[in-house]
Order: sequence, then C-alpha cells, then structure tokens
Amino acid sequence: MNTRREVLALLAALAASGTAAAAEAASYPDKPIKIIIPGGAGGPTDSLARLIANKLSDVFGQNAIVDTRPGAGQTLGTGIAAKSPPDGYTLLLVAQTTYAINATLYPKLSYDPLKDLRAVIHLAQAPVILLVKPSLPIENVQQLIAYAKERPGKLNYGSGGIGTGPHLAMELLSEMAGLNMVHVPYKGSVPAMNDLLGGRLDLMMINMITGLPLVRSGQLRVLGTAQLSRSPTAPEIPTIAESGVPGFETGGPHMIMAPAATPQPIVVKLNQTLQKILTEPEVRNRLIAEGAAPIANSPEEAQKGLEEDIARWGRVIKRLDLRAN
Repeated sequence: MNTRREVLALLAALAASGTAAAAEAASYPDKPIKIIIPGGAGGPTDSLARLIANKLSDVFGQNAIVDTRPGAGQTLGTGIAAKSPPDGYTLLLVAQTTYAINATLYPKLSYDPLKDLRAVIHLAQAPVILLVKPSLPIENVQQLIAYAKERPGKLNYGSGGIGTGPHLAMELLSEMAGLNMVHVPYKGSVPAMNDLLGGRLDLMMINMITGLPLVRSGQLRVLGTAQLSRSPTAPEIPTIAESGVPGFETGGPHMIMAPAATPQPIVVKLNQTLQKILTEPEVRNRLIAEGAAPIANSPEEAQKGLEEDIARWGRVIKRLDLRAN
C-alpha cells in the first residue's frame, strides 16, 4: 500500500512539474534574452547573432542582446553559457565545428560538452572554401595535389591557430590526398588572411562568408568548397570531393545552444520561433547572399549532428596528438 501511495505521489509530482514547465513556456520570454557568442565582434558568428537577435526581439517583444565573450579558444564564453541558469534567458550561438573540436582539444574544460549544454537548432551553414594566392600556377584541386606532391614540404598554409577548424580541415585534406604541407599558425584568422593576401602564405581554408568577396574581387583564387554538394550561393565553385578527394567534407553549421536543464517546452518554443525566422524571405536571402545556407532543424537532429561532429573531430585530434594549453 505504501508503495502504491509513493507511486501515485510521484506521478502527481511529475504531472505538476509538467504543468509548471508548460506554464513557464507560455509566458516565456518576459524579460530580455542574452545570446553569448564565444568569439570577438565583427566575424561571421557575430553577424549571424545580431541578425537572429534582432528578429527574436521583433517576435517576442523583448530585447535580445548579443554578448561577445572571446577568450581561451572560445571556451571561455561557452563555459559562461553552460553555467548560466537553465531558464532560456541565456543562449549560446557557436560554430558547431569549433565547439566539437574544443571538446577533445582542451583536456580540462570548465564544462562538459555533452552534458552541460544542449542543442536547440542548427541555424545556417557557410561552407569552408580552399583559397590560394593568385601567383601560384594552380587553378584546381587536381593541380594542387600534383604541385604539392612534386614539392613535399614546400607549400605553406595558414590558420587562426593550432587546433582551429581551418587547421584541422587542412590536415584532413593532407591526409586524404597524401600531401606534405607546412602549417603556419597565427593568433586569429585575420592576420593569416592578411599574409595570404600579401603572398606570404600559399593557401588556407576559410569560411565562405569571409573568403568569397576576396575571390570575386580577384584578390584570391578559390579551388573548391569543403562540402559534398555545391553551394547555392556559388554553384560555379566545385567541391573538393568532386575534384580529386572523394568524400572530403568539413565545416559544420552555426547553432543555438542552451544550458542542458532548460525546460523542454522552452527549447521547443525557441526552436519553432527560430524555424519561422529562418523561413522569412528577408533572412533567407541575406544568408544566401553572404554564402550561408539556412538549415532550421529540430533540437534532436541538431544534437545528433553535434555528437557526430564531436566524435569525428575527436578522432582527428587524437591522431595528431593535439592538446591546447
């Protein structure tokens, strides 16, 4: 009899909890929302965050504020978001590849990448593109492979630092194509790009949002995109996979995350609201014009993609024996 009463009491408590969560979601949000980006201002993540924040402000009638928290390879801002109250008022907007890489690259994080944060939605994906300086006698990926194999250790490529997405993307390309190239790490992608523009680097991978304008202005040459299918923004650019490195793909989407204990009804409300925002012609057209493809999937789909990315990049990082300080 006592056991039956305990079960009934538990069921009643669960029902009450569910009712309270639903009521909380119905009134959400009733105060400003903060969107943390773990990088600096001015980059693709910042631009996307401000677009999303402005639209959320319009829909909810509450201010959505972008809070830039750079530092420690983007783990500082991510840790702040992970330890925030799980009430839907502090969100994280992050590039999935960076988040997934950091999960293995940093042996001692202030948060558990799989337990302290949960995916809300994949917003958009901007392909990574492979760029070379115009003075190189290389027009496509096949020519790059032949040129590099004839000159092992002679070509150098830049990145924003050891263990960053562009660095690991180039390592993956080198492994799959059998190339030997020299990595030159910088403290950020901007100085690396400046040296590529100045001819002091031979090649590098970069987000299409940043790189495409430099290609279209004739300052750099693009060899391919790091996706399995061509980008709708620039369908004239072949993929690296179709150009001599079958199966090559890198570069994950930007995503919204929330503290893991955020009530499911609030996560669902955020997801549905963001899905509607991403279908607005103004938003879609702007993203596509900048080189990004809107995604707008479910929390479950986003979480699955994140976990697959963490496992994939974990294998690469362990093979290279990389560790961040």
